[in-house]
Amino acid sequence: MAEQETLIDALTDDYTTARITPADRAMLDYAAALTRAPSQITQENIDALRTAGFDDRGIHDICAVTAYYAFVNRIADGLGVELE
Repeated sequence: MAEQETLIDALTDDYTTARITPADRAMLDYAAALTRAPSQITQENIDALRTAGFDDRGIHDICAVTAYYAFVNRIADGLGVELE
């Protein structure tokens, strides 16, 4: 259980310090880039996911889930919804 808690803490504090697979790192790098600066996503970002082993469906899913969370957060913020 301590190893799982360590991973969760690292992912919460700074995912770049977490002991994760290269594929997970590529996925999180893409999600962070898409969240922080969506207009700056380039073919290089997509190529990094392909290099990590993701196919078109996987890349689509990563993009869709990242975009969905951004959408939901903005709706909640825009309506003044408070987290529990």
